[in-house]
Amino acid sequence: MDKDEQRKAESSSGTGEPTIGVKLAFCRWGAYNPNPSANLGGCREEHRQLLKFLRTTVCFLMLFGASSLASASAFVQGDEGQDIAMIQSKLSSLGYQVSADGDFGEQTTAAVQAFQRDHGLTDDGVVGAQTFRLLMGRDIPVSRDSSATAVRRLLQTANRYVGVPYVFGGTTPNGFDCSGFTRFVFANNGIQLPRAADEQFNVGQSVSYSRLQPGDLVFFSTYAPGASHSGIYLGNGQFISATSSRGIAIDRMESGYWGARYIGARRVL
Repeated sequence: MDKDEQRKAESSSGTGEPTIGVKLAFCRWGAYNPNPSANLGGCREEHRQLLKFLRTTVCFLMLFGASSLASASAFVQGDEGQDIAMIQSKLSSLGYQVSADGDFGEQTTAAVQAFQRDHGLTDDGVVGAQTFRLLMGRDIPVSRDSSATAVRRLLQTANRYVGVPYVFGGTTPNGFDCSGFTRFVFANNGIQLPRAADEQFNVGQSVSYSRLQPGDLVFFSTYAPGASHSGIYLGNGQFISATSSRGIAIDRMESGYWGARYIGARRVL
C-alpha cells in the first residue's frame, strides 16, 4: 500500500485517524503501527478492539431477532393437542412405536428420540424446527402460545437434563458446561444465545433480583471476575445450571455459595 492510498483511506474516516478496519488493513501491509517499538503491539490492540466491536454487534443482532425466533414452536413432553396427534401419526406411519392420542408423553418422547438417532440428530426428544422439518416435510408452525406456555416449555426442557454430567466446553446432552447448557435449552425453544456466559450477560433486558421470573437467565461471578457462570431461574428462589461438581443441578439462589456470587439477571422471553 503506497502513501497516497494510505492518506486517502485515513481521510475517509472524517477525522484523519484511520478506522479500526483500515488500521487492521495497514497492519497487514506493514503500513500502520502506532507503537513500532512494541513489535506490532498496536496491531494486536486494534485487532482486540475490532473483535470486541464485532462481538457486541453479533449479540445485538441475536437480541434483535429474538422476538421472531421466540415465536417458533418446539413440541416437548407434556404438550397436548392436534399438532401432537399429527406428529404421533407420522411417527407411527414410519414404524415407530407410538399411539396418536394427542398426548406428548414418555412413549412419544422415546419415539422422537429414536427418529432423531436414525437421522443423525441430537436425541433430546424435543420436536424442534429441524426435527419437525425432517419428520413432517415442512417448516414448524408459528406458535400461538402465550408467554407462560413458552416459559413452561423452556423449564421442561431444562429439567429434563438434571443429572447430565459437567463437561468443560460441553454443549450436548452427553455433557454441558454452564453456558453450553443455557444456550442448548434456549435453542431448543427457538431462541439463539451467544456461546459464553459473559456474552449471554449482554443480551435481553436487565432484571432486578426482586422481579425475577421463571425463565430468566441468572449470572454469577465464580472462577473469574464478571459473569462466569449462567443458569436459568425456575421460580421459588431456585435455579438450574451446569455445576462442575454435580452436573446439571438445581440450587437455591440464596445459598451461601451462590448468594454471595450472584451478579444479575437478563430476560430474553
